[in-house]
This record gives sequence, structure tokens and C-alpha cells, in this order.
Amino acid sequence: MARVMATVADEGLIATEPPVDLDARAQRFRDAIEGEGLGGLWVLEEDGQVVGNSGAHESGAPGVLSLGMSILPEARGRGGGRALLEAMLEHARSRGAHKVELEVWPDNARAIALYASAGFEVEGLRRHHYRRRDGSLRSALLMASLLGGGER
Repeated sequence: MARVMATVADEGLIATEPPVDLDARAQRFRDAIEGEGLGGLWVLEEDGQVVGNSGAHESGAPGVLSLGMSILPEARGRGGGRALLEAMLEHARSRGAHKVELEVWPDNARAIALYASAGFEVEGLRRHHYRRRDGSLRSALLMASLLGGGER
């Protein structure tokens, strides 16, 4: 999982920046697996190799989970991202979450299209929110999906 994240970080498609400390990141994944709470982790495998992963964690707002995913370039476009997203959404529903949220770079059209096709809507923009190591600033789209049962 850490190697997948490091590869996708090198592409600039996620907030994590290279170089990724593989040992530290692997430990964070182990801690998340062993932890308790509403969150969860999933892997996408092809031929016995991990080619993608996703995670959901508590956002800080009761009943809301934050989602994230990384898929290796060679594994994209074959339905794995949709499968990971569906697994996370089913998990969120089973845990009683009423909403799931995520952030995505505005120029990541492929990911935005996937999320929109699963019912996510743009809720806002974090303009120049993330300072990168090179000093540049990145904006992020805020997208979310209401799972039902929590609206009044």
C-alpha cells in the first residue's frame, strides 16, 4: 500500500508529496488496520499484487467519513477505482455514516468524473489551500455524497 501511494505521489495526483517514507507510511497503514472507529482500508489486487488502495477515516464531524484512494497508472481504467469507491460507500452506510467527503485536485478530471458518476457533488473549493514543498499553492475541490438517513 505504501509503494502504491509513493508511485501516485510521484505523479502529483494526491496530496501526499514525494519522497514518501515507505516504512513510516506502512506503519501508518498498520496502525489504521489495527485501530478502531468508523474508518477502514481496502486494497485492489491484480495477479496477487497490490495495485491500488483506498481508505475512509472519521472526518471529525459525527457521521461523516473522509475518503481517499490511490491506483497505479497501469491498473487504471479497468473498474478498480469504482470497486474501491463502492466498497468504501457500502462500508460507510453499514457504519451509519450519513455523508462521505473527499478532496480532489481540480485538474484531476478522471477522478472527478468517477466521483460524480457515483453521486458525489462539488460542495466547494479550497482556493490555494495546500502549500507544496516547492512553495507553490494548490487548490482542492471539496466533493461529497449524502448517504441518506441523516437529512431533516
